[in-house]
Amino acid sequence: MAEYYVGLMSGTSMDALDLVLVDFEEPPLQLVAHLSRPLPERLWQRLSDLTHADGNELERMAQADIHFGRFSAESIHELLSGSGIDPARVAAIGSHGQTIRHAPQASPPYTVQIGDGNTIAQATGITTVSDFRRRDMAAGGQGAPLVPAFHAALFRSSAGDRVVLNIGGIANISILPAAADAPVSGFDTGPGNMLLDGWSQQIRGEPFDEDGAWGRSGSVNLPLLDSLLADPYFTLTPPKSTGREHFNLGWLQSRLTRELPAEDVQATLVELSARSIAAAIGRYAPGRCEVLVCGGGAYNRYLMERLAAALPQSPLCTTEAYGLAPRWVEATAFAWLARQTMHHLPGNLPSVTGATDSVVLGAIYLGN
Repeated sequence: MAEYYVGLMSGTSMDALDLVLVDFEEPPLQLVAHLSRPLPERLWQRLSDLTHADGNELERMAQADIHFGRFSAESIHELLSGSGIDPARVAAIGSHGQTIRHAPQASPPYTVQIGDGNTIAQATGITTVSDFRRRDMAAGGQGAPLVPAFHAALFRSSAGDRVVLNIGGIANISILPAAADAPVSGFDTGPGNMLLDGWSQQIRGEPFDEDGAWGRSGSVNLPLLDSLLADPYFTLTPPKSTGREHFNLGWLQSRLTRELPAEDVQATLVELSARSIAAAIGRYAPGRCEVLVCGGGAYNRYLMERLAAALPQSPLCTTEAYGLAPRWVEATAFAWLARQTMHHLPGNLPSVTGATDSVVLGAIYLGN
């Protein structure tokens, strides 16, 4: 039986892409077919622009990729040392990495997470799974959110409909119907903590507003709130995902048409997060469903109060009530996703991301 492999090579001259089809059934090999294709001029120019080692974005990204991988490995060593668990007993590491670009609406769509899996696997000796999002995108999905599959595995219940609300920088929801034959759905609702933290950092030099105390001291400015809620993202039909590329301080500043007390802006941003989340749940989730909150936003008391006010028909609690503290849900999700990958099981939900297929996610970097 034939044993075919395709090989591709584009050399330093970048004048063409050379391709071969080889059959290794009969040693040493049989060259079945070959092709050489000149690179299109625009592609050649794009590649040429990236070859200059002058501190350009490519070099900065490549170095950050390794630095983040090294930091990840150091942190894993510290975690395992503190736990007393021998690294040899760990089957795999699931590393989400740091997203530096997420552009699902680009042509072609792309997403970039750095934190080199090679570096992590080499430094820890443990098989590492990373780059989870791009396979879903290759299957036509948004590449996000990925956590609803984990939310369904851990928190779905036949006793009643639930929504798991993760409030990170961006907020996302997982809608978990009680009926076993009903599909799980979910999407990014919009800003979670990102604007709150960014505004706090810019105005007060504080990375976040502890307990929401600063936001509580202000008053919601309704004209500003209406302007923020008018953003078209909020009415887009799922599947949808977003990030810092869209919701950032520049986006906020463009809507601040007059000077306001800084604490009023913060209060308005809290209300933006609460109302946009509540609107998404009200539109797409069953009428009366329990809402389980996780992520850093679960620790913002003022935000939680505003959420409860915006969702009067939905019992609200944190995932702590079901055995997993809000702070650790996402990290646990990527440990689960790594396990899915190692068992050759899908990690995405097409009903959430819009992918055409359920696919095994991630790149595997073998340990020692």
